Amino acid sequence: MRLGIGELEYGVAETAKMARGARTVLARCLGTSGLVGLMAGGLGAPSALYAQTASPATASPATTLPEIVVFGGARDERALLETPNAVSVIEEEQFIRRQASTYEELIGDLPGVSIEGGPRGIAQEPNIRGFTDDQVVIRVDGARQNFTLTHRGRFFTDPSILKRVEVLRGGASTLFGSGALGGVIFLETKDPDDVILPGRDFGGQVKLGFNSAGTELLGAGTVAARAGDFDALAHFAGRPRFDDIDDGNGDPILRSDIDTLNGLVKLGWEPGEGNRIELSYQIYDDDGQTPPDADGPADADLFNVVERDVLYQTGRIAWDYAPPGNDLLDLSLLAYINDIEVTEDRISDDRLDTTDFRTLGFEATNISRFELGSVPVAVSYGVEVFTDRQDAERDGDARLQAPDARRNFFAGFIQADFEVLPGLTITPGIRYDYFQLRPDGAFDDREEGQPSPRLAVNWQPNETMQFFASASRSFRAPTLTELYVDGQHFFVGEAAGEPLGNPFDPSTPFFSGSNEFISSPDLDPERATHFEIGGRFRDGDVFLPGDSLLVSGNAYYSIVDDFIDTSVLFVDFQTFRFDPTSFNPFTQSFGRFLVDGTTTNFNVDAVLYGFEGEIDYDAGSWFAAAGITIPRGRQRNGAGELASIPQDRLVLTGGIRPIPDVELGLRGTFRRGINEDDVPEDTITTGGSAVFDLFANWQPSDGPLEGAVFSAGIDNFTDRAYSIHANELNDPGIAVKVSASIAF
Repeated sequence: MRLGIGELEYGVAETAKMARGARTVLARCLGTSGLVGLMAGGLGAPSALYAQTASPATASPATTLPEIVVFGGARDERALLETPNAVSVIEEEQFIRRQASTYEELIGDLPGVSIEGGPRGIAQEPNIRGFTDDQVVIRVDGARQNFTLTHRGRFFTDPSILKRVEVLRGGASTLFGSGALGGVIFLETKDPDDVILPGRDFGGQVKLGFNSAGTELLGAGTVAARAGDFDALAHFAGRPRFDDIDDGNGDPILRSDIDTLNGLVKLGWEPGEGNRIELSYQIYDDDGQTPPDADGPADADLFNVVERDVLYQTGRIAWDYAPPGNDLLDLSLLAYINDIEVTEDRISDDRLDTTDFRTLGFEATNISRFELGSVPVAVSYGVEVFTDRQDAERDGDARLQAPDARRNFFAGFIQADFEVLPGLTITPGIRYDYFQLRPDGAFDDREEGQPSPRLAVNWQPNETMQFFASASRSFRAPTLTELYVDGQHFFVGEAAGEPLGNPFDPSTPFFSGSNEFISSPDLDPERATHFEIGGRFRDGDVFLPGDSLLVSGNAYYSIVDDFIDTSVLFVDFQTFRFDPTSFNPFTQSFGRFLVDGTTTNFNVDAVLYGFEGEIDYDAGSWFAAAGITIPRGRQRNGAGELASIPQDRLVLTGGIRPIPDVELGLRGTFRRGINEDDVPEDTITTGGSAVFDLFANWQPSDGPLEGAVFSAGIDNFTDRAYSIHANELNDPGIAVKVSASIAF
């Protein structure tokens, strides 16, 4: 690891200052009175995961808390307090409360997490701690989702089929390879056991919903069956949107009426205990009129609007084998293929852009548990292989803006948990990735290897408390587009090819109006050294009989070498040239000096650091929670700020359960503004905001409607006009949501 002592000392001081300054940031967000109230109620995070539905009067003297299980932290299943990572888990109750149409609505307020791209769900991308887009790994049922195309999104699974989302924050390349600088988002779809009621072999769910933002409807259905050793599940969801979304000013977000369809089929076979083979196929389609840059504004006319159609298909086969009584064998094999076809037909001139991105992957992981002398040991080890292939055309010819290329990855990893003392576990690990870059055309092939070591310590002094610390190294190989992009980026002017300048001063070069991509085939991989400390407390019967409390906090410091940044220069005098074909209005002849604009990717060194905290308290008849995110980042050596750092954010949630099966709640999200001092020159700034959401749900526990869920909510009920940094578009204004789910 390449690390300067000065940088480390600075990082320790800054991280400590961030933790000490959390109360100051809260005061900025809430004001003094709000801070006093928060300190009285506790600092925390969404409460639904740990809610106790029994009232305090009927709770037993010693409450048994429901287990919180983490799957992604070490590629195994373990309790939250045994996980030396910053991690958040969203499950069924949060899905019910949020009624999410997009991933910003679903996970965009988790500590350390921001979802960028604006209100069009088709453009949304993750940001964890300032690491954006493909600096975060997304996995759906274990399969990597490597698709990335500038200004387009990365989520192709409708929230209605999810049973669980797990977000692992911080460097995770030791187990998950290239791209896990910011962390990993695990999306887990429903299984037959989540649909079939106990004691039955067949079941289903039907869900209907309405969202007034864009007049969106939801129709979703899931059926599942079990016969002997076999089981099957089928799911379909459609979200037609009939109008553009309005922001808080009442202005329409043009071309945001996009329709989506999603289907999933799963087949499972369990020939014996601890032995399961599963096949699945998922298809997603969205279509509608949108700007090519789906995260940006659209023209009122059809000048820069495309008919967009995205077809996403993924197939996977998985085998999990853990025979009872064999501690050395807990095997998981996974093979998958993803194929994404993006078609964009520009309405004004019928220009047709197509992009096909395919990922083929395989991984094998085993966990062996044994004792080394008197020390219990659990070793996770395996191999991973995957290849990405990108092909793009414009009107049948190669499209330089999304170059044809391929990259191959071959990796092996091992991580071991040593319980050196009761409650004290030391976890070293290392992974080595060897990758090949294979561009088509004039660029040279590249081959390179990257190690990703990690060391973590987890201490549980008792059953309710945990402290952890870790140091790790993560990396991200440059994407095919970052390396080889070429051609025109955009044009500024009244008509394509018309130079801009002073026609009465022939000595002044004209700006051509064209901004051109400059390829960067020599970009180095991003490499980050991460340090993190944190702790958790979780217990029941803390203040009242039957209550539950979860407190957690973590501070991090990441030193990044060769962070890949993008520079957009509207006038780049390195392109100064004489163009004999350009018309000179002064001389009324052809021949003029021109200057282009340029867009290029380059490596910089950076540092990112911050603090995240959450507390969740549930007393049965009422609950309260809050979560805080304080991210910071800058280029090293005084070179300036980073544009990717999210806003400081505080999320408060509270509610009551006035009668059995009914829940009423309020959520407030407070974001600090990003001004000119927080971002590089000529970079977008974002104002602060306070946004409030109401939610209510009824889940009958008996009677003819047992198993049904009825939900209602009003998002942004004050109709606030706001945006999330660094989006160009405002988020939706007031949105009324209702939904009903019936199980059978």
